[in-house]
Amino acid sequence: MKRIITYISLVAIISSFTIQSGIDDVVDAMKAGNYNEVAKFFDTNVEISMPDKSNSYSRSQAALVLKDFFTTNSIKGFDIIHKGENGGSQYCIGTLKSKNGTYRTTIFMKQKADVQVLQELRFENR
Repeated sequence: MKRIITYISLVAIISSFTIQSGIDDVVDAMKAGNYNEVAKFFDTNVEISMPDKSNSYSRSQAALVLKDFFTTNSIKGFDIIHKGENGGSQYCIGTLKSKNGTYRTTIFMKQKADVQVLQELRFENR
């Protein structure tokens, strides 16, 4: 019985680090302006909202849209305002700094099988 409790506790601790690392990796990639690293976490379909357009894109289309946005805006950094978790989903609200201004940015990730996938990115003018 003691082994089972120990095993369950260990699995819970390891899985919490795995879940947390997904959003942290995306935040680090946003800070660096690295669209390729962000795109690695994209779900099959990704909702991207920007000041001038909003749509649901396939993984490959979303990568191109994000690449264009990051290239056009020349990302300078990302500051976290708030980060949270709700039932296996994670979100982060922050400020994306670019040469063209700042954007209030929302990142929404969801647990699918054993990985966190990015399902929604929102960039709003500040």
